[in-house]
Amino acid sequence: MTGGNLIANRLDSLFAAIDAKDTDTFLSFLTDDAVFRFGSAPSVTGQDAIREGVDGFFSSIAGSRHSIGNVIESGATLVSEGEVTYRRHDGSEITLPFTNVFEISGDLVSHYKIYIDIAPLYA
Repeated sequence: MTGGNLIANRLDSLFAAIDAKDTDTFLSFLTDDAVFRFGSAPSVTGQDAIREGVDGFFSSIAGSRHSIGNVIESGATLVSEGEVTYRRHDGSEITLPFTNVFEISGDLVSHYKIYIDIAPLYA
């Protein structure tokens, strides 16, 4: 089994950690020196910087639910697309499409890029 296949088999667990706002479990999917980019925000490198960014984002929402659609693998790259429903602190919800690109190193994600227009969440 390649690293990509292992991550593909664990995507539900990765997104469950995000939806639970469980930063520690989320980080367990990433290498220590992972590079993470969320939408048009600058990339951050390393688990401490990723933790800070992810915790900041988690505090800005009441919750989320991810629905995974297509998953495509090519070598050490995995692409997933789907929809995420964000629940705002006022109780309203918005569903947005996303695409994630994961670059795999061993059994972990070394580069995690999220392509999403997050602006409607805060409009």
